[in-house]
Amino acid sequence: MDFRHQIVSAGALSGLAADALLVVIHGDAVDSSLDAPIAAAITDAVAHGDFQFKAGRTLYVHRPAGIKAARLVVAAAGGPTVRAFKTALAQGLGQLKGLGAKHVAVALGNAGPVTEQHGEALATAASDAVYVYRHTKPSAPADSALNKVTLVCAKADARAAQKGLARGQAVAAGVAAAREFANRPANHCTPTYLAEQAKKLAKEHGLKLEVLDRKEVEKLGMGSFLAVAQGSDEPLKFIVARYEGAAKTQPPVVLVGKGITFDTGGISIKPSAEMDEMKFDMGGAASVLGTLRAIAELKPKLNLVCIVPACENMPSGRAIKPGDVVTSLSGQTIEILNTDAEGRLILCDALTYAERFKPAVVVDVATLTGACVIALGHHHSGMFTADDALAEQLLAASRESLDPCWRMPLDEEYDDALKSNFADMGNVGPRAGGSITAAMFLRRFTGKYRWAHLDIAGTAWKSGANKGATGRPVPLLTHFVLSQAG
Repeated sequence: MDFRHQIVSAGALSGLAADALLVVIHGDAVDSSLDAPIAAAITDAVAHGDFQFKAGRTLYVHRPAGIKAARLVVAAAGGPTVRAFKTALAQGLGQLKGLGAKHVAVALGNAGPVTEQHGEALATAASDAVYVYRHTKPSAPADSALNKVTLVCAKADARAAQKGLARGQAVAAGVAAAREFANRPANHCTPTYLAEQAKKLAKEHGLKLEVLDRKEVEKLGMGSFLAVAQGSDEPLKFIVARYEGAAKTQPPVVLVGKGITFDTGGISIKPSAEMDEMKFDMGGAASVLGTLRAIAELKPKLNLVCIVPACENMPSGRAIKPGDVVTSLSGQTIEILNTDAEGRLILCDALTYAERFKPAVVVDVATLTGACVIALGHHHSGMFTADDALAEQLLAASRESLDPCWRMPLDEEYDDALKSNFADMGNVGPRAGGSITAAMFLRRFTGKYRWAHLDIAGTAWKSGANKGATGRPVPLLTHFVLSQAG
């Protein structure tokens, strides 16, 4: 999709050459700066009960009088925030879905600056509006006609608008890639498929890539990762991709993504209801690769390493059993009390492997625990770190990207739940505080660098009628990585 900005003087919106004009308006009245024909259309709709200045309300006018665009859409934001603007955008673009508009011009219907955040919000909202999964669905709707979006702004705001659009376009591409990976069924999106997509990404963007197979993982001593993979006939892959945008001496940011391409729970098998959604258990891996895609396009001056341990968790005769003890790459032993707590078992070896890069910071991303969904629902991702400065950086990135996370506790008292009589630790604690004890488990493997953990079990995909991957937290991660440049 082509994203551009266009400088328009006051009163010139009505003359814009576009297939559709989308005006986002906040407040409870028509702004005096709005073009007379547009203001008249809104005022008339309000008078006849067809529109209200309330968040969520939209107005569609075909062939509006005095307006060059063939379609006018007005969307009420309710408030002046960028989040409200993006929500209104999504609703306004929804009015145009299935219609023939190829070029949509978007304008704020209130006096005020257009910022970088507005530009990014527009690019990501438009990309989301046209995304359709079709890889295994030939009957999917035809591609949207929409292929060009213009953000209308004043001359003083042009630079900010274009910068935001460019960043948003990169983020949107990363989100779309993450959604595409995660939406594919597990018989298509295997560990091998993820490795192939990483190779494709590396070739397109000049990245360095290494993919380790079982023999190489065995030689390294990743006993915990191997234990999870041993129950499946699908070969494991350990993917390491590197973007180098700064001197080799500069410590890299490292992202680690959980890549369980299907999770049955293993011997501790899951209930059959909604088990199909366990194809999304590689949402962490998808988001890490999507972030790499965004960063490779934006080309910041930093180094980034993305690590993806990828395998299936299956209940074959070779599968690990409750009570088995394995030795991790760190040398610490783990009693596997529940084979469905497998994500932390593959992540712990990847976190130890990350030490070799002498990282500036490591963030792991995983659809790790149902307990996090109970705690936070589907709006906030769970964020865990003992580093207050790092926590604030991630929270700031979440606010800027409109991809919210919430800091969860990591008090030492929670660590007692991982005690084992037969190994250095168990892989689960009691049910209470399950997302916290999972994070405490990972923390035991991160003592040599700054570290944070994102539990995205509640945010990586949606269930129900709109079932599908969200691409989160690619926006949060991209903003966080960019914040580490320089």
